[in-house]
Amino acid sequence: MNILVTGGAGFIGSNHVRYLLDHTQDRVVNLDLLTYAGNLENLAGCEDDPRYRFVRGDIRDRELLRSLLQRESIDAVVHFAAESHVDRSVEGPEVFVTTNVLGTEILLEEARAAQVGRFVMVSTDEVYGSLGSEGFFTEESPLAPNSPYAASKAAADLLCRAFFKTFGFPVIVTRCSNNYGPYQFPEKLIPLMIANALEGKPLPVYGDGLQVRDWLYVEDHCRAIDLALRKGRPGAVYNVGGGNEQRNLDLVRMLLDRLGKGPELITFVQDRPGHDRRYAIDASHIRAELGWAPTVDFAAGLARTIDWYLANRAWWEKIRSGEYTAYYEKMYGAGGRHGGDAG
Repeated sequence: MNILVTGGAGFIGSNHVRYLLDHTQDRVVNLDLLTYAGNLENLAGCEDDPRYRFVRGDIRDRELLRSLLQRESIDAVVHFAAESHVDRSVEGPEVFVTTNVLGTEILLEEARAAQVGRFVMVSTDEVYGSLGSEGFFTEESPLAPNSPYAASKAAADLLCRAFFKTFGFPVIVTRCSNNYGPYQFPEKLIPLMIANALEGKPLPVYGDGLQVRDWLYVEDHCRAIDLALRKGRPGAVYNVGGGNEQRNLDLVRMLLDRLGKGPELITFVQDRPGHDRRYAIDASHIRAELGWAPTVDFAAGLARTIDWYLANRAWWEKIRSGEYTAYYEKMYGAGGRHGGDAG
């Protein structure tokens, strides 16, 4: 297949691009605007693969999408592109609406016009809101988002449902729990805590730190998305969870212990407005229908993740300094050896 991956320079998107190149014979076109969280260094080494092409562009650019879908003979779309950081959505919701809602609608419209055969919307368990101390989110759980980010993703999910119900467009929605692993932008919990600990800086923990999240290793998530793309039922929703519930404070202590640092680095900060208390996914539907199950247990995945950040310190130090944005100019800018690949 010719697969268009939107947001393929982000954390999960770049891992998915690598997964496709490593495990399939598909051709991958990566469309990414390279906002602050898009980092082409996540895909270093992919540029020379003849099955890969990068295009810098915005999913809200209708003409670009129309041209790209036709020119590249796109068979399927895997849609990651989104503003995704809850804290940023609290500070400035508008870009979350324009990118996550309007951008998804434009992408759906153009993909439908181009008669794309499969469309996977990569969403989040945050659209369900917050759980109490018991129970799990299922595909039948009501949508009850509590942050501007989650609300924008819920709206995008509903647009996907509408395109399936109204037009019969073959959309599949996946909703995942918290991902972790290589190439995660160091504003998210695990890489932020690792980087701060290694630099001897305070580790900021919201509120009492007792919020609970279900953690999923990113490669397991990529396998689930790929199964949904190839075998999922059009119109279906699949919840994807790791079955690894951890309290934030316990996770931070675990990281400190594994890094040989003391708990004195933990600093409790004012809780985030509308902070959901607990997320937990029931992934039995995707297990039963598509045969997916996570293969990386949390202890092994966390050790693998810590080792990656230790071995790739230059990667996250560039991000924290802002220098990572120079990679695009080097590879794709004027005079760059891949300059002809940029759209």
